[in-house]
Amino acid sequence: MNTLKQPRQAEVRQVISYLEEVDVQTGEREVLAQFDDLIEAPNWTSDGRRLIYNSRGRLYSFDLATRQSTPIDSGFANACNNDHVLSPDPDNTLIAISHQTAEDGLSRIYVLPLAGGKPTLITPMAPSYLHGWSPDGLELAYCAERNGNYDIYTIPVDGGVERQLTDVPGLNDGPEYAPDGRHIWFNSTRSGLMQVWRMGTDGSEPTQMTWDEDSNSWFPHLSLDGSMVAYLAYRKGDVAPNAHPPNKNVEIRLMPSSGGPYRTLVQLFGGQGTINVNSWSPDGRKLAFVSYQLKS
Repeated sequence: MNTLKQPRQAEVRQVISYLEEVDVQTGEREVLAQFDDLIEAPNWTSDGRRLIYNSRGRLYSFDLATRQSTPIDSGFANACNNDHVLSPDPDNTLIAISHQTAEDGLSRIYVLPLAGGKPTLITPMAPSYLHGWSPDGLELAYCAERNGNYDIYTIPVDGGVERQLTDVPGLNDGPEYAPDGRHIWFNSTRSGLMQVWRMGTDGSEPTQMTWDEDSNSWFPHLSLDGSMVAYLAYRKGDVAPNAHPPNKNVEIRLMPSSGGPYRTLVQLFGGQGTINVNSWSPDGRKLAFVSYQLKS
């Protein structure tokens, strides 16, 4: 089991969390709110008015105008981790989550109304960690451990038979659809260090997109127009290629989706929980993220 993907309840009171946004052109950062415990993984809603994040196993909606948080009723799903994705319809009527089920403590994927309601099980097999929702709204993409290896799978959003897209040794994680629905971006250790890759939505033509020799690169997120990719970089030597722990000095980097040199957008103390999910603003001008400070 990849324990780094489990909710970090023991660390809730050990950190101060800063919910931030950054202008992708100027690099100017703004702290939107400070929390005296652990919050993670902001999603930006399509109307640009809210950020959705998780904390203490629950989901919350943060109003950008009032700077206030409101809990989202997720029913029995009270052990949600930082893998949550909004449905691609204009109103984001649904949210898909990864929740650790009570019977065995393993993560499974569920879907529920963003307004709150009863979760519907999508992946009976576990562990399964959500990362992407197809632009047409029909499929979910996720990382799952099956037969001792972590690979990338898709499944109809209403449930059904999962489809395996990768089958190589090592960790394949963080799958997210390109806005045009032609590719799935992900990160993989297949070439040694963790690097960003891209493949067709059927798993064809896997292509390495980053060649970062100084770092391990995680969680590629595409801007809404598909032109840019944001990802999280750990310093080489700070972590094993297959690890994405909290409380490290990391960078948020930007690169063209066609490939090429990156530029560092933000240097911060964080890692796990910072940008596990796509946090681009709808207008493509900003990224939301979480940075942390250890309590003394």
